[in-house]
Amino acid sequence: MTSADPARVIAIARSWLGTPYHDQASLRGVGCDCLGLARGVWREVVGPEPFLIPPYSRDWGETGPSEVLAEGARRMMPEIAASDFVPGALVLFRMKPRAIAKHVGILTGPDTFLHAYERLGVVEEPLTPSWRKRIAFAFLFPQR
Repeated sequence: MTSADPARVIAIARSWLGTPYHDQASLRGVGCDCLGLARGVWREVVGPEPFLIPPYSRDWGETGPSEVLAEGARRMMPEIAASDFVPGALVLFRMKPRAIAKHVGILTGPDTFLHAYERLGVVEEPLTPSWRKRIAFAFLFPQR
């Protein structure tokens, strides 16, 4: 599977900057959460979403045997080592130790990323050591 042009992925992701936060939404300029941001970028980079995203829990401390987001991403995207992430990659974060990965971001540079955050909406910010250590999985958007 060939990956999409990272510059295109980043440009599309940045077009979502300022979109207000809205749980489980995915409309640029109207509202989205972190997964909604990834879904919207997917639609512009790749095309229609291949399957319905079911409602999900907002509990960032949730534990369990299944990495639902990572398993879903593996069905559609090439996975890369979490330590080998590159700009344009979709990254999944564990917000608490031993919790399942529940937060999504898109890398815009070696030290920056975009994500949707409650009360802030879609923002681009530094990939600080605190954020970097939370990366559990990384994937590339496929080419259309």
